[in-house]
Amino acid sequence: MLNSFSKVDEIKKRSKIAIFRGIKRVKDDIENIMDKDPAAKSVLEIILLYPGFHALLAYRIANKLYKLKVPFIPGLISAFARFFTGIEIHPAALIGEKFFIDHGMGVVIGETTIIGDNVLIYQGVTLGGTGKEAGKRHPTIGDRVTIGAGAKVLGNITIGSDSNIGAGSVVIDDVPEHSTVVGVPGHITRQRTFVQGQLLHNKIPDPITCEIRRLTYEIRELKEKIEK
Repeated sequence: MLNSFSKVDEIKKRSKIAIFRGIKRVKDDIENIMDKDPAAKSVLEIILLYPGFHALLAYRIANKLYKLKVPFIPGLISAFARFFTGIEIHPAALIGEKFFIDHGMGVVIGETTIIGDNVLIYQGVTLGGTGKEAGKRHPTIGDRVTIGAGAKVLGNITIGSDSNIGAGSVVIDDVPEHSTVVGVPGHITRQRTFVQGQLLHNKIPDPITCEIRRLTYEIRELKEKIEK
């Protein structure tokens, strides 16, 4: 009998800890949106009007149930969230702290996707696979990464921490840390366009233009050497 009471007390204790952690995570998600989105005027506005928050909250619940091996329900929650928000997040995806989906319509996050902490993505982003391969087939996103509107990050690739993916880019290869990627397919540039977690879309360098300038400079130097 004493053992039974001990088990009940332990279950209650674990439940309270889980609830506390869940509430804290929701609080952190709201504070993160307030910090990143200048349009967010109040906590109530975020809770009632932000589809990115709704989709993330639904994912947190579905992911917890998925880890507990509850059948069917996680997928059902994900499907409802997609219907109401236009954002599809597979319950099996792994998403870190302070994740923010701005606007959100058309976002797709695949089953084996791994996302680090403090990541920001915009509408129309796809973190998807490239075919019907089994196992890890979706991207791994590092910490403090920003992914612009309409970007596609495809396959079992890694986007290094503190990197930026420009709007409309298609990325199919690994990206090292502190990089900016633009274009189709994505080209890597080492120039920083990263200020306090925000991607400055209007200041992303064109890698093709940069390469042309480099070649022009080299040709000019060669001409000077030949003339001498």
